[in-house]
Amino acid sequence: MTAPHPAWSRHAAGRARSAAPGRRIGLLLTLTGAVGWLASFQLAVEDWRVLKDPTHQLSCDISPVVGCGSAMASAQGNLFGFPNMLLGLGAFAAVVTLGVVVLTGGRPHRAVWLALQAGAFTGVVFVHWLIWQSLYVLNRVCPYCAVVWVVTIALFWYVTLHNLRAGIVRTPAAARSFLTLVLDTHWLLLAAWYGVIAMLVLTRFWSYWTGLL
Repeated sequence: MTAPHPAWSRHAAGRARSAAPGRRIGLLLTLTGAVGWLASFQLAVEDWRVLKDPTHQLSCDISPVVGCGSAMASAQGNLFGFPNMLLGLGAFAAVVTLGVVVLTGGRPHRAVWLALQAGAFTGVVFVHWLIWQSLYVLNRVCPYCAVVWVVTIALFWYVTLHNLRAGIVRTPAAARSFLTLVLDTHWLLLAAWYGVIAMLVLTRFWSYWTGLL
């Protein structure tokens, strides 16, 4: 009988401690939630200023390509009949709250982690739809929105890895070696994910970026 892979043994030990999540995931939840909330809040402030004064110059309207005014006024920016940033304010506040609970020694129930997993998955799907709409329909990159994209992807990625490592999301035995590889190269995979999005932004507006040189 062969001994288990050392890396998998570490992850299995992590599952045994799933009731007491580490400070690392608590810190990640707190930071990503706080940054996402601040970006959403800034968008809400700018939207409110435009409502009060339609001639208001938005701080995020930097160039013909980089700006948030058209995104906020678009149907994509009000997908459910109200500004998308209101969703961000509520969702990221919940993430910060959970992060603080974990950092202070709390042990959220498995159902809470599964709810967070579902929310993070929904968020990352929504974000990628918004990325597509921003690049290929609205033809603009909203800087505050881009901050939300970055933190939502990181939140989904590391919540998923935490839940898999801790056994909150069950992993078939046949997939354990693959999971070990993912866990050991998590930052490379995340960097590649961001790299693909950066390349899409770069190539979509290539003529504009090269014109700045």
